[in-house]
Amino acid sequence: MNKVSAGAAEAVADITDGASLAVGGFGLSGVPEVLLRALYAQGADGLRVVSNNCGVDGRGLGVLLAAGRIARVTGSYVGENKEFARQYLAGELEVELVPQGTLAERLRAGGAGIPAFYTPAGVGTQVERGGLPWRYTAEGAVELASPPKETREFAGRRYVLEHGITTDFALVRAWRGDRHGNLRFRQAAANFNPLAAMAGRVTIAEVEELVEPGELRPDEIHLPGIYVQRVVTLTAEEAADKHMEKRTVRV
Repeated sequence: MNKVSAGAAEAVADITDGASLAVGGFGLSGVPEVLLRALYAQGADGLRVVSNNCGVDGRGLGVLLAAGRIARVTGSYVGENKEFARQYLAGELEVELVPQGTLAERLRAGGAGIPAFYTPAGVGTQVERGGLPWRYTAEGAVELASPPKETREFAGRRYVLEHGITTDFALVRAWRGDRHGNLRFRQAAANFNPLAAMAGRVTIAEVEELVEPGELRPDEIHLPGIYVQRVVTLTAEEAADKHMEKRTVRV
């Protein structure tokens, strides 16, 4: 039951080329920076990433993206990552954009063993009809587009079928965790982390503070350890290394 790894390098050592990854975080909040840097050093290539967004230039998933190590992204938000936009429009990156709530539910459904579900989000749009560009050619033509989706009517309203998501690995960040893999997230840093953790067949969590089993009360646990296979304890410096996309102040 002791799921604590010796370090981030050991925890990500078996992530292979072409692996699929669910990654927590929203912008730069709750991003598993230490695990992502370890994965960058490890060298895995051709990764297929599922995450709300792909980080920013030089931070989070943006580091792997800039190195050309991500082949496909399923997400809901492009953000301000100029390299992401460049690779997508140049035909170097395959991108599936998904409504944000649908992405959250697809991850949760995959983790709960639900293969598919119906949602009203996207009905009557290209999400339903297909034709959203997933990959461009270098010349700017659409090389691969989204397929049409099955629909069904319930109580007089039309819904579109969406499939649950499972991935080979998940990388997440938590505020506190114990040796059994039980996790607690802090405020907005929870975001997509619990959902990404559920979707991974092997989930690796970096935790800012490691506690002993029993120190987290059952009602404090946001994600039970059954979803987590490996825990990496951050140093004080790593835990404090947090960045913001934009800092605004009120005069």
